[in-house]
Amino acid sequence: MLAALAGTGHTPVIKPWPLRPAVEGGFTLDDFTVDEAAGTVTCPHGITKTISPKRTVTFGTSCTGCPLRARCTSAARGRKLDLHEHDALLREQRQRAADPSFRNDYRTHRPMVERSIAWLTRGNRRVRHRGIRRNNAWLQLRIAGLNLRRLLNLGLTRNAGSWALG
Repeated sequence: MLAALAGTGHTPVIKPWPLRPAVEGGFTLDDFTVDEAAGTVTCPHGITKTISPKRTVTFGTSCTGCPLRARCTSAARGRKLDLHEHDALLREQRQRAADPSFRNDYRTHRPMVERSIAWLTRGNRRVRHRGIRRNNAWLQLRIAGLNLRRLLNLGLTRNAGSWALG
């Protein structure tokens, strides 16, 4: 989704998934430096390995004598990274999410999105009809009704033959 938004020029206001270190309190994926142009990844200790065609990086025996191994991995074969095809976008999104202005934007829009989903699903956890067409029609009507209720609460009025928000 981030790639689709970036392709259209929009700036996403989406909270990124949290990174989990391989070892409690250890290094995360963002602690490794990825150079997409060169096709390499450098670990926090400075060891550089190439990215495979399937976007995996195996440090293997390079981890054997590393002084940072306890913070990096507990695997006997060393640290292995699986890079997402949109790794650069994900890293950029995590950096953007750390900015205080992003947090303010996120807190501004998130409550309304969460509330809208709650309105949509209240009392409607299961579909009422058999078949996709009837359930899709019901969903579209439900959304239209919720949107109309929201517009009325925002002050939608009819003024000289046209609609206006007051």
